[in-house]
Amino acid sequence: MGKVTGFQEYDRKLPAKLPPAERIKNYNEFESLYSDEELNKQSARCMNCGIPFCHNGCPLGNIIPEFNDAVYKQDWEGAYQILSSTNNFPEFTGRICPAPCESACVLGINKPAVAIEEIEKHIIEIAYQKGLVKPTAPLVKTGKKVSVVGSGPAGLAAAAQLAKAGHEVTVYERDDKVGGLLRYGIPDFKLEKNVIDRRIEVMEKDGVVFKTGVEVGKDISTDDLIRNADAVVLAGGSTIPRNLPIPGRELKGVHFAMDFLKQQNKRVGSSPITAEDILATGKDVVVIGGGDTGSDCVGTSNRQGAKSVKQFEVMMQPPAQRTENMPWPTYPMVLKTTTSHEEGVERFWGINTKEFLGDENGELRALKVADVSWEVDFLGRPVKFTEVEGSEREIPCQRVFLAMGFLHPQHTGMIESLGVELDARKNVNAKEGVYRTNVSKVFSAGDMRRGQSLVVWAISEGRECARKVDEFLMGHSVLESKDSVNQFDQVFSS
Repeated sequence: MGKVTGFQEYDRKLPAKLPPAERIKNYNEFESLYSDEELNKQSARCMNCGIPFCHNGCPLGNIIPEFNDAVYKQDWEGAYQILSSTNNFPEFTGRICPAPCESACVLGINKPAVAIEEIEKHIIEIAYQKGLVKPTAPLVKTGKKVSVVGSGPAGLAAAAQLAKAGHEVTVYERDDKVGGLLRYGIPDFKLEKNVIDRRIEVMEKDGVVFKTGVEVGKDISTDDLIRNADAVVLAGGSTIPRNLPIPGRELKGVHFAMDFLKQQNKRVGSSPITAEDILATGKDVVVIGGGDTGSDCVGTSNRQGAKSVKQFEVMMQPPAQRTENMPWPTYPMVLKTTTSHEEGVERFWGINTKEFLGDENGELRALKVADVSWEVDFLGRPVKFTEVEGSEREIPCQRVFLAMGFLHPQHTGMIESLGVELDARKNVNAKEGVYRTNVSKVFSAGDMRRGQSLVVWAISEGRECARKVDEFLMGHSVLESKDSVNQFDQVFSS
């Protein structure tokens, strides 16, 4: 297994990044790649542990020690085959995944974890350079037709797997370009869109047909969708944002985060913008929400030339390291400082926004806020908060971006027309492990089914759903299962 003493000899090291002052001048990715020598060292840190908890930490079940070993040996084809056996899009997860595998890394008990995400990114980039990424669809087709609604990570994963099984796959996307959340939710400085385009070209060679600018339930009826397919996969995502219905919400300058991010991504991609411009240029900006979407708003605001940027989180500040209530190998809720935070932001925790304040023209001018203190349970989890007496104040701002997550998928149109049942959280009701709705031939995967989650979970959902669709169409499935006990032996023993 690689270098047995590698984890003792080498420290964790990440690739160099451009300085913040340089990278905010454009929307390009700003992280370099490892040198060959450094990549070898980082892969050597994988310690051949008896039980690789990273497998369990990864929603895709990536076979991590084995691909690290292949990288160490510079067996690029082997590394790519191992990685691609469980992950259709390592070029996406290698850039934007929060790497729960690293949180579960055994080395992480008392040292910095193996740089799994970066190694994954390097494997796929080297595979593209060496021409190893090729179509996988069989020459002999099954004759079965599958329609996939939504071209985000779940829809793309389902489509790729179904094409690999030999089915004829058509993907419907209501936006002007393919990619869903990847295209219009993730800023280019985290994921340049030529990375998506490169993958779409491979999928088209596999026979996947993409139809953009088509909204199911509007441009094409749901009856026609079902009639013309042997199976349908709903993978439209969780698109209804959580609102903040406090006084002044109607003021000009208060926007949902995704409206802001999507518009900027369209500018960068030279796509038409039909709505009024949402810009942070020269404004005092407040981002309400402490997650990744909020961080993306911070990075975008700085690139647009905001006068100042603040980020609010009503929860208390997380600890810098694991506590006794966050034992390894669970995913730790610790303080996260992103590259966007490095570029300039003032962060606030335990702060509650009570009112949006406007001027005589109906324009946002300030926020009325108050500090809060949290009561926690015996595990340190927040239970309820109370306002700190005398802490109420105004904070000047002219732009607010609401980045507080998403509630559920859009119900009007396709979902209502299909008549699919919803669960208690108003997501499409399709049980995990089955992925089938109450409507004949209709399946669902991704955020539309499980609720707002990670890109890596969306890919996992799409893959598992595709396997169930394949079983439904053929009586059995040729597709790999994440739950296969001897998956590595099955795929590579030959």
